[in-house]
Amino acid sequence: MTTEPPPPRGAAALDEALHNPTRLAVAAFLCACDEAEFAAVRDHCQVSDSVLSKTASALEAAGYIEIRKGHVGRRPRTWLALTDTGDRALERHIAALQDIVSAAQNAGASAQARPAVPGTPPH
Repeated sequence: MTTEPPPPRGAAALDEALHNPTRLAVAAFLCACDEAEFAAVRDHCQVSDSVLSKTASALEAAGYIEIRKGHVGRRPRTWLALTDTGDRALERHIAALQDIVSAAQNAGASAQARPAVPGTPPH
């Protein structure tokens, strides 16, 4: 009988594809909608077309977003959508960030609860 190791927690559970702040912002924006036009994502994340294009390509390669191209009238448009895989990865990444914050808060609370050692300066 073999047992699987528990899933990683804290920093070990951070997703490298979402660790980049722009990728995280794009995924977070897309989790709130079915899909979004490229320009709306670009403007919300306050990045250039080039940066969003590279970011979208990296997230697509990871399987986290889908890129759909089409036209509105005669104008070409690009839409981005978070995949189910991307949604689950984002949830795990956020949970890992919350674990890190929680561990830091617990460490801080426990450090404050320790009695002061005589002769040492306070923190």
